[in-house]
Amino acid sequence: MKKSKCLLISAIFGTLYLLYLVYYFMSNISSSGDSYEALGAGIATAIVLPHMLTLALAVIFNWIGWAKNLRWAALTGGILYSVSAVLMLIYALFEIVQIVLSFVGFAKLKAIRQSNEAAKTAQEDAETVEEAVK
Repeated sequence: MKKSKCLLISAIFGTLYLLYLVYYFMSNISSSGDSYEALGAGIATAIVLPHMLTLALAVIFNWIGWAKNLRWAALTGGILYSVSAVLMLIYALFEIVQIVLSFVGFAKLKAIRQSNEAAKTAQEDAETVEEAVK
């Protein structure tokens, strides 16, 4: 069964970026020296939280789209990556690759699914012929 390489790369990059974001903002909160620094880190995290949540949803849908070859999940992941980039424009540069690869993977997924179905049908036909010959 063939899978989309574009969706796989997009999912890996998205996962790595999400892990980086969570680590960065959680370490800033925990390593704050005084109360004002902790307050600033908390406010910064609250501002970035919608970006992180939509990114997390995009990564989940991206992995589902890759694992199950589901076009709707790949498209949803690409759209959520785009929404995440719009929510935090300053970090949009880190998501351009995921956005492009998700939409390319979505477009190529139709041909991959047709190829998988044709291979499955051919295999079933070959098994039927083998059974008939026996």
